[in-house]
Amino acid sequence: MKWVRVGALLLVVGLLFGAAAWMRPFGRPSLAEMDAYFIQKAQAEAGANNVVTSVVFDYRGFDTLGEATVLFCAVVGVALVLRRVLR
Repeated sequence: MKWVRVGALLLVVGLLFGAAAWMRPFGRPSLAEMDAYFIQKAQAEAGANNVVTSVVFDYRGFDTLGEATVLFCAVVGVALVLRRVLR
């Protein structure tokens, strides 16, 4: 049983190193068609100087709103569960 665990661990570590070797070098992203679109049109369409800000708040605004709602519900749920413990 011990050798199975060691073998599984070595397999996982080997897969992680293989995936790291397969990745592109740092600082050399592959620009897809959508990436070039966002970089070229972000300031004109969204009025934001930062491309990341324009993507998060303008192009994916509803997605960001949904993530904030889920985070708020999680905080409220934890507060409700712990309300008696903290008193």
